[in-house]
Amino acid sequence: MKRLRLGEVPIDVLTFAGALEAIGELVEEKKGGYVVTPNIDHVVLADSNDAFRASYQDAALSLVDGQPLVWASRLLGEQLPEKISGADLILPLMEMAAKRKWRVYFMGAGPGVAEKAAEEVHQRYGTNVVGCDAPKVSVDPAASENASAIEKIQKAKPDVVLVALGAPKQEIWMHRCMPQYAPAVALGIGAGLDFIAGTVKRAPLWMSKNGLEWAYRLSREPKRMWRRYLVNDPKFLLILARTMQRPLSERVVWRA
Repeated sequence: MKRLRLGEVPIDVLTFAGALEAIGELVEEKKGGYVVTPNIDHVVLADSNDAFRASYQDAALSLVDGQPLVWASRLLGEQLPEKISGADLILPLMEMAAKRKWRVYFMGAGPGVAEKAAEEVHQRYGTNVVGCDAPKVSVDPAASENASAIEKIQKAKPDVVLVALGAPKQEIWMHRCMPQYAPAVALGIGAGLDFIAGTVKRAPLWMSKNGLEWAYRLSREPKRMWRRYLVNDPKFLLILARTMQRPLSERVVWRA
């Protein structure tokens, strides 16, 4: 599989359909692993956060979640085919899960959100959601607060775990706790369960297609998001420029 390296973040060169197929193969192999969905914020964060960077290096799949990264790839010698956001993947994946008789587990979001999302996907597709939990967890696998959450997952024996803890927590948690939830495959989905449950609204489609989801989120939550989008994320331009100076052989790599 071909991968583009943008800063410290690897991104798989896949179409949306190819990403679904790759996740399906990963689940069927029953070897565990986890899937991440990088955006500009993740590229910036991985540049300075060692634990977050390590979680990306060891991910089974890294799927581009952000139109600006698709545009940036044109400058790096390998065009990413299309945006593949975690939120867009969930429903097609839940339909696939129903058809293939996978057991699915929802973890994260606020109290009651996972249950509402589970009811929605069951009504739509008949998906077998075998557990829902909104635990307080730590990125330290040995932390006492993780024990109950891990035990619930182990008892449910899912094939797929959707982890809605938000970045960087969900990525670091999946990376460090992978041996405890394997052979299930985990996907970091951010606010994905909230979108399905209807507790959080997504940006309009035209904003998403034009790389303006950040502006929508900033307008909805200015106090929480202003530093991320107006202070931190502009650092992406420096990371992009630095990446462009690397040899093509370092920007585009192949992995088994």
